[in-house]
Amino acid sequence: MKPLEIKRELETRLQAPNRRISYNRDEQQLRIEDTTVKKGVTLSISKLAAKWSAKKEEAIEEAVHYVESALEAMATPVTLKGNEKNIFPVIRSTSFSTHSGEDKELLFEEHTAETRIYYAIDRGVTFTLLTKEMVEDAQLEHSKIKEMALFNVRSLKTDAKKDVVAGNTFYFINHNDGYDASKILNDQLLKQYAKIAEGELAVAVPHQDVLIIADIKNETGYDVLGQMVFSFFSSGRTPITALPFIFENGNFEPVFILAQRKPKE
Repeated sequence: MKPLEIKRELETRLQAPNRRISYNRDEQQLRIEDTTVKKGVTLSISKLAAKWSAKKEEAIEEAVHYVESALEAMATPVTLKGNEKNIFPVIRSTSFSTHSGEDKELLFEEHTAETRIYYAIDRGVTFTLLTKEMVEDAQLEHSKIKEMALFNVRSLKTDAKKDVVAGNTFYFINHNDGYDASKILNDQLLKQYAKIAEGELAVAVPHQDVLIIADIKNETGYDVLGQMVFSFFSSGRTPITALPFIFENGNFEPVFILAQRKPKE
């Protein structure tokens, strides 16, 4: 199917009396909004077309299921009390909005010069970013939300796929649970990799659904890492940053800064 055919198919399947469907031709994005709660979901038609080439009808069915489930969750009130185990940190770029679609201030804090930490309550196929108002209404403190979120993220799967290129080892954590990039906040995980690293330990969160950890042992490793991260960043559903970091003593430093200090062989 061509992109416009996919767009028309989705419009047909997702029509409902309380929905508004609009299309951004320049960005090739389809927006499906619940007019009752004034919230919605945006789909990238170009990326869906690429998935259709590989998965055919299954790709359309997955998109429809995702939209239906997400809209249903959005229409359900968010309750923090009793859902403490479902609160997680969410990594986003510093260009990401600090306010919700309803113009309410989101709960967030700075992480690096490239990233911020937001907080969300998991709702199955989607999550809802927490606003300061939600937290205040639940009579919780920002510090308590952070404590719960960091504890919960350590419970998520972190097994990785491994690849060796030119003597450098790359690990890919990609479970598509919505929080793969957030696992960069799992200090215990990074410290485990730091112990076995033979070179410099680099990490990257090019998009929401992957955490890359690399044991860089030579100049070629930096080149491979840079190209790899940019490729992931360009193809990710929710891009974060194309800039990798060196992880050392609990701190994240951009690779391009350290590259000026790397000793020459």
